[in-house]
Amino acid sequence: MTATPAFRLRLARRIDDIEPFRVVEVLTRATELAAAGRDVVHLAAGAPDFSTAEPIIEAGRAALAAGHTHYSQATGLPALREALSRHYAETYGLDIPARRIIVTPGASGALLLLSALLLNPGDGMLLTDPGYPCNRHFMRLVEGHGELVPVDASTRYQLTGELVARHWRDSTVGAMVASPANPTGTSLTREELAELSAAVRQRGGQLIVDEIYHGLGYDRPTPSVLEVDDQAFVVNSFSKYFGMTGWRLGWLVAPEEALPGLEKLAQNLFISMSTMAQHAALACFEPGTRDIFEERRAIFRQRRDFLLPALETIGFKVPCRPDGAFYIYADASRFTDDSQALCWQLLEEHGLALTPGVDFGHVRANEHLRFSYATSMERLEVAVERLARVLG
Repeated sequence: MTATPAFRLRLARRIDDIEPFRVVEVLTRATELAAAGRDVVHLAAGAPDFSTAEPIIEAGRAALAAGHTHYSQATGLPALREALSRHYAETYGLDIPARRIIVTPGASGALLLLSALLLNPGDGMLLTDPGYPCNRHFMRLVEGHGELVPVDASTRYQLTGELVARHWRDSTVGAMVASPANPTGTSLTREELAELSAAVRQRGGQLIVDEIYHGLGYDRPTPSVLEVDDQAFVVNSFSKYFGMTGWRLGWLVAPEEALPGLEKLAQNLFISMSTMAQHAALACFEPGTRDIFEERRAIFRQRRDFLLPALETIGFKVPCRPDGAFYIYADASRFTDDSQALCWQLLEEHGLALTPGVDFGHVRANEHLRFSYATSMERLEVAVERLARVLG
C-alpha cells in the first residue's frame, strides 16, 4: 500500500509579501490586558471613541423594522448616492452626479476596487513613506506594487509634483496621496493638489486621493482634489467624521469612463454593501446630525491642542503640526531606535497602547510613534502623566 503523503498547506507567494497590520496586534494585546484587569490608555486605534450618533442608530433600527434586509444594487442605494451628490454640492460647491459615486464596504472596499481596476501585474503606484500600510498590500494582492517615495517634514510628509517627476518609472501608472493623511495628520492645499494632478496627468497616470478624514480639519478648510481635477479618483468613508466605523461603509468617486469596470468588479467582489447600514447613513446628512459631528470635531481639536505641546514638553519632536485627522506622528529618537520594542514596553509595563512607526513604512520608522487622540481628554491626561514619568 502506498503511504499517503503528509498534508502540507500550499500558500500563495503574496502572503509572504503582505505584512501584518501591527496596530491590530497592539489593539488585540491591549484588549487582553484590559480584560485581565489592567488599566490601559488607548492611543493606538484609528477610530473615533464616540458611539455612532443617535439619529443614525435610529435610522438603522427603522430600516430593520421596515424589512430593508435584502441586497441593494452593487453600486449602492440610489438615495444614498444622491445624498452624497448633494453633500459635494453643499460642502465643496461641486456638481458630482450621483452616477459617479459608488458606495463600498468601507474605504477598504474602494481601495480594493481601484487596485483591481488600475493595476496590471507588475504595475506600480507611487505612495508616500510613511503612509497607510494597507494601500500597498491591496496592490500586492492584484500583483501590482506600491512604489514607496520617502517623504519628510520638508514637504509635510506629502508627495509633490517634483517628487512625482523624480520617482516615476516605466512601471508607474499613478500616484496615491491622503489628505488629511494617516499617520501624520497633514493636508494638501488646493495649489499642492493642482501641482500633483498636473505632474501625474503629464505622465499619463491616474491620481487617487484618500479623503477619508475630510470633515476633521482644524486650522483651515480642507479642499477636495475634485475642485482642481474632475477626473481624479476619490476614496472616502463613513467611519471617521461620520463615526460609523463598525457599519463598514465608504464610497468612491470615479470618472465616467471608469464606471462600467468598477460596477462589474463590485458585482463580483461584493454583490452589495450592508443595506441596513446604507439606510442608516442617510441620517448623516440631516442638519441635526451634522451638528453632532461638528461638536465632536471641536472636541478632537481641543484634544490635539492639549496633546501636541504636552508631547513636545516630554521630549518628542513633531516638526509638522497636524491640521487634520486625529493623529500625531512623533519623532521619538531621543528615546529609542526601535519603535516597536518601545511600544511593547509601554504597553506591557505602563498600560499605554501606541502604534510603532514601522507600521507605516521604512523611512526612519524605528524612530517614530503614532499617537491617536481619539480618546477622552481625561485619558489623554493620564497618558501624558505616565509618559512623563517613564520618559521624562
